[in-house]
Amino acid sequence: MPSLEMATQAGVKRKRPEKASTKPSKTKRVESTDDIQSLEEETLALEAQVLESRKHYNNIPKLLSRANDGGVVTNRTILPAVALCRIYCRFYALDILDIRNAHGGNEEVIVRWLRERLDEYTVLLCASLRSGSEEIQSTALTLVMRLVKEQVNHDGHGKWQSGIFAQAAAAMLLAGEAVRAEFNAKYFSEYDDVRIFALQVMTESLKSSASEETAEAMLEVLGELDEPSEVESRTRLFAEKVANDIKHLLVQRKQRKAVQAAWLTVLKAPLSKQQHKAILGILVDRIVPWFSKVELLMDYLTDSYNVGGATSLLALSGLFHLMQERNLDYPSFYGKLYSLLDDDLLHSKHRSRFFRLLDIFMGSTHLPAALVASFIKRLSRLALHAPPAGIVVVVPWIYNMFKQHPQCTFMIHRANQSQGSSEGEGFKDSFNPTERDPMLTNAIDSSIWEIETLQSHWHPNVAMLAKIISEQFTKQNYNLEDFLDHSYNTLVEAEIGKDMKKTPVVEWEIPKRVFMDDDGIGTNEFGNLMSKVLECS
Repeated sequence: MPSLEMATQAGVKRKRPEKASTKPSKTKRVESTDDIQSLEEETLALEAQVLESRKHYNNIPKLLSRANDGGVVTNRTILPAVALCRIYCRFYALDILDIRNAHGGNEEVIVRWLRERLDEYTVLLCASLRSGSEEIQSTALTLVMRLVKEQVNHDGHGKWQSGIFAQAAAAMLLAGEAVRAEFNAKYFSEYDDVRIFALQVMTESLKSSASEETAEAMLEVLGELDEPSEVESRTRLFAEKVANDIKHLLVQRKQRKAVQAAWLTVLKAPLSKQQHKAILGILVDRIVPWFSKVELLMDYLTDSYNVGGATSLLALSGLFHLMQERNLDYPSFYGKLYSLLDDDLLHSKHRSRFFRLLDIFMGSTHLPAALVASFIKRLSRLALHAPPAGIVVVVPWIYNMFKQHPQCTFMIHRANQSQGSSEGEGFKDSFNPTERDPMLTNAIDSSIWEIETLQSHWHPNVAMLAKIISEQFTKQNYNLEDFLDHSYNTLVEAEIGKDMKKTPVVEWEIPKRVFMDDDGIGTNEFGNLMSKVLECS
């Protein structure tokens, strides 16, 4: 029926509305405890009447109206919202909402009308999930999931994707971080059926309305997933009555497929730079294990690798994994790797990860000497204006490269063989720093004078370490891990922790003037000039 509003009883006089007082109230009246208790009793009475007899079904719109406060549920209207949840859970338990039990006529009209009010109630709860306060969002999540359980158990597993749950899961992408974390902890991580259908619904929702905000929400949800199990584990279901109908959807292969589709949708969404970095940071450990076809990540990784900067450094891990495990053929790999050696590399917080991978990439003894020499020369040049923590990584790495590629050791000391140059003109470096192809930089004909320059570095540890290039190469190799985690903090702490063998000499008497003595007479040429200027003024 379109409406179940009861007609006004005949003969009953309506009260004439009282005239509004023209006198402004001095203070705003706050609802007293008696008023709140009266509202609660009235709400409970309306609920009891609905459950007692169908002739009171018109109380449902009243409760809906009371629960709706500006399009959402609030603390003041939470009790009618809870009452509606209890009513509809009872309706499902009694099969009142089953259209098949209605034999046409008024019965079918009543069932359809009740379902329409349920749709309105669902919209209200989903709006509260998106826009309510944290307390209300938590309550709305509990209410909507109770309705989901009843609906799926009584209407069938098809309601996972077309019923209340589909609206609630889509609303979670726009909900607050706190309620999303609660959903992940209580439902998404706990129940296999909630997890697989939430992934399907959220994936479709993200495809239709992709944005940085929805992608961030999806990243939070997917971040809760542990690594997939290699064996079939015991499933835990939220809606147990339809377990047999969805058993084929909960196998490990189907779950992998759902997670893989969700990640691919996220990777195609408009992502911010920080989101790209977050994904690349967990790609090998948290994302790749879910992919049955890792080749699907190739385009994303190669595109990220071509971006440059920190994004390229982070993409190296995933790209190396595909090259090593899946035999990915990346054209001009070393040319692109060489282009990553820019001015920001030794200042980047991802420096340690890059050098770990670089040590692997350059470890092959079959690499051309000209290629290896370009990397050695480029990093030597970058070390001139790098922080001490970056230099202490470069020097041992260069030492290891000379040990692994003896053809490059001529760069340690090379006499000036330039034609027609005098001793005063100095050495003309043949290295071309602007050349992008590492095979054409002429680094093999150059020298590493930059490392010798670092032997006069202001930091004593750096200067001492740089001297290993000038000594005999008696050490087989340096363990690069011992140098990767250095920073300004570790260097300062190391200096502070040293025992002083000799007390340093300090200036204990602060002079009154810099260029003149205490009588105002200049002590040098500049001081005499300053005194004359002061006299003229």
